[in-house]
Amino acid sequence: MSIELMLLAINLNFIIFSIYLDDTAGYVFVLFILTIAAAESAIGLAILTIYYRLKNTIRMDKIKNIKS
Repeated sequence: MSIELMLLAINLNFIIFSIYLDDTAGYVFVLFILTIAAAESAIGLAILTIYYRLKNTIRMDKIKNIKS
């Protein structure tokens, strides 16, 4: 979650500096960062979905004790 907030802060800085400097490169970087953030979220959701299918639970105390 904190990584998502940091990426959004970076995006906001890119957009503000792009407006200030009248440059479109910041918008391109924002699109790349948003794509990476969406892929990261999709991978995390896929991991949780597969874990739920295997164990039929998503309890954090059980997940913390995984050895293999």
